[in-house]
Amino acid sequence: MIVCANCKHLNLTGTLFCAECGTQLVGRDDISTQIITGDDGRVESKKSTEDKYQPFNVNEAWGSLHLVDTGQVLPLSMKSEFTLGRVSEGQPIMPDIDFSPYQAYASGVSRLHAVLKRADERIIYMDLGSANGSYVNGARLSPNVEHPLNHGDMIALGKLRIQILFKK
Repeated sequence: MIVCANCKHLNLTGTLFCAECGTQLVGRDDISTQIITGDDGRVESKKSTEDKYQPFNVNEAWGSLHLVDTGQVLPLSMKSEFTLGRVSEGQPIMPDIDFSPYQAYASGVSRLHAVLKRADERIIYMDLGSANGSYVNGARLSPNVEHPLNHGDMIALGKLRIQILFKK
């Protein structure tokens, strides 16, 4: 079993991302691929040596999303822009941050609901024309218009409430 450093959830051995909070559990150096060689179907393991990956360090996150209803904390890595939404089976749309494990469908979160980005010292949030809208501190946002966020602001994707905390 692998214990998630972020939420302490027990995950099955070999799991790449925590089933509870989505935090990456292993680096790419720990992943091996299987190559099928020849017509006999023999499988040979091979270590992946492409693009060396630095494991994610929660202490290096520039901010975090605190899910109000569940108490989960999702750290925001050094990446500067994230799409927020939910995965839907059979659909090719994959948001950077998937809220499916947190009752996103029941809360009215769209597949591609919003964008959250860091621009220098500012944090920008933009609703992508979602069906149930986005709110910041209770005020509904206009779709496709960037809205600056402050440390501690409450955002809502439909009914999914999140507090954003970030380092300056």
